[in-house]
Amino acid sequence: MRRVLACLLLLSLSLGASAQYRPFTGGMEDSEAVAALKEHVGYLSSAAREGRKAGSEGEREAAVYVSEVLASYGVEVFSGDGGDPFGLKQEAGDTLTSRNVLGCITGYDPVLRDHYIVVGARLDNLGRMTYRKEDETRERVYYGANGNASGLALLLELARMLSNNSVLLKRTVIFAAFGASMESGAGAWYFLNRSFSGTDHIDAMINLDMLGTGSNGFYAFTASNPDLNDLVGQVNATLQPVTPEVVAREPFGSDNRIFYDSEIPSVLFTTGMYPEYNTDRDVASILEYEGMERELEYLYNFTLALTNGRRPDFRREKAAESAPVEGVVSYFDCDVKPSFFRSSDPAEFLRRWVYTYLRYPQDAVDEGVQGRVLVDFVIDERGKVGNVKVARGVDPRLDSEAVRVVAASPDWKPGMLRGKKVKTAMSVYVEFRLEKRKKKR
Repeated sequence: MRRVLACLLLLSLSLGASAQYRPFTGGMEDSEAVAALKEHVGYLSSAAREGRKAGSEGEREAAVYVSEVLASYGVEVFSGDGGDPFGLKQEAGDTLTSRNVLGCITGYDPVLRDHYIVVGARLDNLGRMTYRKEDETRERVYYGANGNASGLALLLELARMLSNNSVLLKRTVIFAAFGASMESGAGAWYFLNRSFSGTDHIDAMINLDMLGTGSNGFYAFTASNPDLNDLVGQVNATLQPVTPEVVAREPFGSDNRIFYDSEIPSVLFTTGMYPEYNTDRDVASILEYEGMERELEYLYNFTLALTNGRRPDFRREKAAESAPVEGVVSYFDCDVKPSFFRSSDPAEFLRRWVYTYLRYPQDAVDEGVQGRVLVDFVIDERGKVGNVKVARGVDPRLDSEAVRVVAASPDWKPGMLRGKKVKTAMSVYVEFRLEKRKKKR
């Protein structure tokens, strides 16, 4: 896995992406995200994939597609072009060969980048079935558009968003399309028990399964994990286009069970069961793509909070819930994040203060010195900015100016945790960039 040395917070959480795998079938009104979701679902659930049965050519082609799209989005694919193959013994004695697709975006934090958040989605479906009716041989294909091309499509677009904003990620995010999921979660089991050596450092798992029918609802199942329930509640409390309902009853069995069995905190996001489930009517046209786009934004924000926050406990002791707040709290761990001019988005601090009052040292301009300075600072319980220091410098002149402008910040509204004001640790990149001058002809 390559290292991504970057910052905690940046100006943009953009939705830009590679032009590859952009659809030509979407309507003129489709947003970029909707168009991409339609493209992914269209390919994965097409008749040519024949329902992506575990071990089939259709599943292999789906794995190749997922690998290529992840790579085009800047994700490091470490499972090979055709996925990470594994064998599964059948009752008849034959060996079924399925495969997982695995990619990652490496976190920037020196300690937490060796800890992982797994985002998974089921790769396979039921395939096709031959049957006889009125002395005629017929074939039925279980296309699996919602089950689970919808989850795979959201995994791919979530990977794109996180890749575009990889500088925000403390932990490493692993994207996993699990083969033979419908064979008792074989792909997830193989990943945890055979192919991946860092299982002990997986801090949590997010499972995306059947997410295309949002009019039925949007749900989060955590197996009643208190920390994950709290995180869902915290993200729900922020401005989101859609928020999931936390449910105590498991909607259906999926790969999150395999992680739960290994005592890894896991959350399943789904829009639940639907009439076309496991039928040949589960086709691309039944999906609600605008709703999926709203889910995508929520999933991005949730994944970002999970990746940068405190590790969820598999079993949280009651004493921990009432533990006093001490020391300095990470920005991402705050129940209520610090805000600058009524905005908790650090981009507003950069835009309204830092880049308004930043003075580019003239001698650095003359010498063409530029770059991004990573600045750490703390906002105390009164909202005062202090402990400003350079975490990663570029040049002493730029470093000094970055510290000066951050340290001169007006007061913030302090962050809060469990109803108490707390000292909050933050980091921002202060960018010094020279405009290119056009050459005279």
